[in-house]
Amino acid sequence: MMAAPAPLAPAAANALAAFLRGVERRALVVAQLQAGDDAVAARAVAVAMRAFAGHAADLPMVDWPARFWGLLCSTPQLLAPPAGGQWPVPLRHLQQLAAADRLALLLRIGAGLDEAIAAPVLGVSIEAYRQALAGACPLDAGGYPDAAGWRALAEQVQTQVRDLAAARVLQLEQLRESLTGDAPVAKPAAATAAPMTRPRAATARKPRPRWSWRTWLLLCLPLLLLVVVALWAWRGGPRGAAAAAPADGVLTDNGPVQVEALDDDSTPAPPAADVPAADAAMLADPELALAREADFHAWVAAGGPLPVDESQPQPSRPEPATAALETVDAEN
Repeated sequence: MMAAPAPLAPAAANALAAFLRGVERRALVVAQLQAGDDAVAARAVAVAMRAFAGHAADLPMVDWPARFWGLLCSTPQLLAPPAGGQWPVPLRHLQQLAAADRLALLLRIGAGLDEAIAAPVLGVSIEAYRQALAGACPLDAGGYPDAAGWRALAEQVQTQVRDLAAARVLQLEQLRESLTGDAPVAKPAAATAAPMTRPRAATARKPRPRWSWRTWLLLCLPLLLLVVVALWAWRGGPRGAAAAAPADGVLTDNGPVQVEALDDDSTPAPPAADVPAADAAMLADPELALAREADFHAWVAAGGPLPVDESQPQPSRPEPATAALETVDAEN
């Protein structure tokens, strides 16, 4: 029988328990789908976990994944699975594969290892590992690799990991606790009642923080300022502001704006019957608007300069006056 591993330091035991907790379900599913037998798979995982727990403290944590999977894949149960294994219907493709090709495929879609780790785990080169994956890949009707079939296999394997039976999960937890001393999260009622039996003197109370008057003042000052501002706004400003007479030339606002109608003192237009006949004819003339601008049109007709067209952008630096002048001599 294999000797029990030596007790680990608390920090090392916690790290080992966390690693096994994250890898144990995938390890059991890979072993089950490689051997096709739940009991054989459980023995292989137990052997690998015990062997790993005995040497994990001597290894860097970065080497733990390769070491664990290497121990699991080197067990006789996975290297040479017994005949007569059974696989679920969606995973019957695994039954048709050679043991080496099936294990290479399960390390990829079950354990999630890439080529750089999976090849050393199996003790082969990366090229040989790729050939094993090619031999395990599902093929379509034309004999070519079937990407959809590959994805379906991967999804089914992940479903096996996620829906692992509760009895198997309990066995893994018990095995992990025996190796690392990792206690379950839920404690029995007797353990929760134990602290109540300690004497009162042993429970030291933490001193309550004492706040000085400066601390209370700093806490209450913002609230006091808010109250003052609210009262000031409700009363319409400081006292006496409405009663104080404004100085000459100073605008003040002593209250809300009041709007009232003013008397109409404009001269009403005379009724149409009172307009003289000459004025009525003038007002009815369609060229009245042109006649009102007769002085402007006369000024233009007399040769007055036209206003500058400012609708277009003007140059910021005008050209010299002589720039636009041309003479007959210049043409010659």
